[in-house]
Amino acid sequence: MMKRNISFSIFYTAALAFVLLLGSQASQAFVTIGVSINVAPPELPVYEQPPVPAPGYLWTPGYWAWSADAGSYYWVPGTWVEAPQPGFLWTPGYWGWNNGLYAWNGGYWGPHIGFYGGVNYGFGYGGVGFVGGYWNHGAFQYNGAYANVRGNTQITNVYTKTVINNTMVNHVSYNGGTGGVHAQPTSEELAAQHEHHLPPVAAQTQHEQTASHNPAMLASANHGHPAIAATAKPGVFSGPGVVAAHGAAPVSHTAEVAPHGGGATGGAPAHVTPTAPAHVNTGLVPAAKVQHAGPPAGAPPPKAPPPKAPPREPREEHGSEQR
Repeated sequence: MMKRNISFSIFYTAALAFVLLLGSQASQAFVTIGVSINVAPPELPVYEQPPVPAPGYLWTPGYWAWSADAGSYYWVPGTWVEAPQPGFLWTPGYWGWNNGLYAWNGGYWGPHIGFYGGVNYGFGYGGVGFVGGYWNHGAFQYNGAYANVRGNTQITNVYTKTVINNTMVNHVSYNGGTGGVHAQPTSEELAAQHEHHLPPVAAQTQHEQTASHNPAMLASANHGHPAIAATAKPGVFSGPGVVAAHGAAPVSHTAEVAPHGGGATGGAPAHVTPTAPAHVNTGLVPAAKVQHAGPPAGAPPPKAPPPKAPPREPREEHGSEQR
């Protein structure tokens, strides 16, 4: 009888784990599903945004992931990603404190921005909502105040709208616990979590894997200042469009990436050619809620360069398309 009960228990546990895994694929990001760490992730590095490579690409902010092999966080660079379908926006993942552990809550694509822990990732992701642009009849309109569209003649759907807000500067990368962002999801964010979602696209998964293979991305090696903080396209870790974090040590152009004893091997390029775009993640936490959907009426979207140091913004409400 006991043997039968044990067999049933093992079968039930395995079946439950399988069901939970299937159900979490659309909402959990590519960091190891269900990973919980008792050490808080480092602060978000300060870095500049490379120019958008082509129309239809949306900014996905960088984040700290965890390497169980290395026993260290590693930086996954921010990058521009082509949306899986028109009308979908990216809700970033975030680390959240719960019962003494920091757990990863994965990002996802969906028609509205959900809760991402109140973490100020910058570049339109000020902790609540997204003000870096919006979809309009199948075309993405870029807010030049938060998206680096300069130098790309293909990007013509541009407007400029800066939200001024008096807030406190910080670079906290997690929600809850000591020193974390104390934010709770709004009713709109809760509703967005129950909408139809798509998981990270293949290019995002490959991008994270490439970062995990580069020992220079480990926080234990870069001390929170990765030499590859952002890229123009997923998985492209060298050449034009690669941006270093402020305070990062220079990377040798002749060094080779050697396998790290605590991480995966191979894969990531060793040299970096930093660029110097104008948009910088300075880390302002949003406060009030602002309702606005698109560019000012009665005039074509301006194409003038955005301010060099725009302040962080409160929530902007918009759906998959603005009408």
